[in-house]
Order: sequence, then structure tokens, then C-alpha cells
Amino acid sequence: MTPAYSGPEGIRKFEAGAFDLVILDVMMPEMDGLEAAKAIRALDRPDAKAIPIIAMTANVFKEDREKCLAAGMNAHLSKPLDAETMKQTISEQLKKLN
Repeated sequence: MTPAYSGPEGIRKFEAGAFDLVILDVMMPEMDGLEAAKAIRALDRPDAKAIPIIAMTANVFKEDREKCLAAGMNAHLSKPLDAETMKQTISEQLKKLN
């Protein structure tokens, strides 16, 4: 696990490393998770288009989920997080890669 405390920091860490999956909080300082997801998808790297990106947010309405998907995220987890739902979502997204 590699934590980042802002959207720009998360993008920099993704650019510098190799990851299997990204979880972005929608409400981050400096740049929200929606903007960060769009920025990751726009990077000139093959994995930037394919890596699973999961939104984590307290916003649980249908339009909130749709915004996450439109930003390039693959799935949506609502807070407070349920450990089993989180594990299942991560597992499903990783299986889609293989």
C-alpha cells in the first residue's frame, strides 16, 4: 500500500511506480479524486488506461456513482467502508484485469 494525501501526490506516486489498483477518495485536498482519476487516465502509459481505479466516498447517490464512472473510475465504495464489500470490490476489479 502506498498512501497519498492529495490528488497531485497520488498522481506523482502513480507516475513513479507500478501498481495493481488505485483507490481514490473523492474528497482530497488540492485536487479531488474525480480530477485525479481523469489525470491518471490521461497519462501516456499503457497501464494508465487499464488500471482499476476505485472511488471511495461518502456520496452515495446514483449521480455520484455516475460522476465517478464518467471520470474513468471502475467502481465505487461508500463510506463508512465495509471490509467485506471492499475486499469483494477489489477482487472483482483485479479479476477483470486477468
